[in-house]
Amino acid sequence: MKLIPVIICGGAGSRLWPISRTCHPKPFMPLPEGGNLIQKTFQRAAKLDGVSEILTVTNRELFFKTDDEYRQAGFPNCRASFVLEPFGRNTAAAIAAAALDLATREEPDAILLVLPADHLIRQDDQFAAAVANAAKLAAHGWLVTFGIKPEYPETGFGYIELDPSAKLTSGFKVNRFVEKPDLATAQGYLESGNYLWNSGMFCFRLGTLLDELQQHAPDVMQSVSASLTGNVLSDGKGQHCTNIDPAQFNTVPDISIDYALMERSTKVATVPCDIGWSDIGSWNAFSELTQADESGNRCNGEVLHHGAKNNFIHSQDRLTALVGVEDLIVVNTPDALLVAHKDNAQDVKHIVGQLKSRNHDAHSTHRQVSRPWGNYTTLEEGERFKIKRIVVKPGASLSLQMHHHRSEHWVVVTGMAKVTNGEQMLMLNSNESTFIPAGHKHRLENPGVIDLVIIEVQSGDYVGEDDIVRFEDHYGRA
Repeated sequence: MKLIPVIICGGAGSRLWPISRTCHPKPFMPLPEGGNLIQKTFQRAAKLDGVSEILTVTNRELFFKTDDEYRQAGFPNCRASFVLEPFGRNTAAAIAAAALDLATREEPDAILLVLPADHLIRQDDQFAAAVANAAKLAAHGWLVTFGIKPEYPETGFGYIELDPSAKLTSGFKVNRFVEKPDLATAQGYLESGNYLWNSGMFCFRLGTLLDELQQHAPDVMQSVSASLTGNVLSDGKGQHCTNIDPAQFNTVPDISIDYALMERSTKVATVPCDIGWSDIGSWNAFSELTQADESGNRCNGEVLHHGAKNNFIHSQDRLTALVGVEDLIVVNTPDALLVAHKDNAQDVKHIVGQLKSRNHDAHSTHRQVSRPWGNYTTLEEGERFKIKRIVVKPGASLSLQMHHHRSEHWVVVTGMAKVTNGEQMLMLNSNESTFIPAGHKHRLENPGVIDLVIIEVQSGDYVGEDDIVRFEDHYGRA
């Protein structure tokens, strides 16, 4: 029985703004204990018996960032493959795309383990045992979901009602799925013992999944199949990568796998499990990852407090002080500050909605922005200028490019820079610089073995990120 984990990395995690943003979503948020959720998901999947490949479905803008995180997570003998979406179309489309992509190179008996990239699981051994039970059911044609034994009457999760009279070899047949209930209903579910939290993790036999999707969601299958045709981006160096066609993908119904398949099929089973699971769905949940002090405050970063109780403070980049306040969430970043009452933690998403409606950059990007070659941080900007700190990884290079409306002045801080500036080729060391007039083709490369750090000063009539013409690029962006 071949097991292939499929990691779904989508969504913006708007309830965890301002750390989680569209271009830096929840799976990439640093955890107080180190690492991040997508690394932990990859590591947890790679450790399962017999796993040699992990397929990730994610946005194409997150591909290089995700690949970097996997390399840092270790497990070099586990092949990382990708299906890249141009934009999100919910979980039915993502899972169908993964299944159709795998069907081109795997047998129908292969077992797919679908894992969200942004869940935390504390008990790896119990998780592995639950996967083994789910795989047995999936091999016999069941569509399996993982049900979490509820610890309290949670109103923010969907529920699974199992059928106690329909006991299977390693689980139960599912009676029905239930939407997020009110508190009284959730309390009743908890007391009955027949309801589990819906974790959003699944296990399918590949052939069964394709057949059931074709029967219950043929429109999803047809449109996803059309968007995959002829779009293999690369298949070499141990990495298979499929790029989805945006025009075709735009016709795919925006529907979850629960609605499209799990609530319609008669072959749905659940494996009850107690695996130390959390979806880290709000700042209240995130705060539980930090130990409380004697005043009940949970602090990440440089924090001072006096007469403050039961607060959560996340401030990694600057000193934050609290005086005489209680039950607050304070999240301080270089370009945005969130202050919320703990009782309103779920309402942070409404601020993100306002930012989107105003087309404000803070809903999508941080001041530090990841790129395939490294990252840049905007230090300061005004109407006709912008100052950046640019970090280029060893052996990496920016595209050969040109700007119509701005000139640039580069000063090397550390490392060595190989610079193409018009017809010139320069090698610059620390404290050396070059000036690039508007209209000049130019490229920045790092030929060394340590990070190249430069300060870039832009000036001109327009300094927006979209004033760029790429002529050559190692990352397929030209």
